[in-house]
Amino acid sequence: MRRSHAEDHEAGASHSAAEEYGEGERAHRVAYSALKHSYEKVGDHWEKKDHKGPSDERARSGGPNARGKSAEGVDTQATKKHLMDVARRLDIRGRSTMNKGELVEAIEKANRRASRR
Repeated sequence: MRRSHAEDHEAGASHSAAEEYGEGERAHRVAYSALKHSYEKVGDHWEKKDHKGPSDERARSGGPNARGKSAEGVDTQATKKHLMDVARRLDIRGRSTMNKGELVEAIEKANRRASRR
């Protein structure tokens, strides 16, 4: 079975982080952060972002004492238009009346639901 580009990216980041920090939670956090830097969570899979960079305020602050809320892989830096497109693909109801923050929360919820399946 062939892996996706996102899975290859995460595997490479995991290997690198394990070499740097050893196996364990810290290496996992670093690899996950690297994945979120280039990909965003859409439903039950990861899609390449239009731009590289931190996806939420927690990733932006970085480091072991990062502050802010994680958006669970949703790119909070994306445009409202992009978030509306993601919400449409996830069939989120009421999306046309939502502001950007509400769209992010609705996408997070839809992603969690899709990942549980």
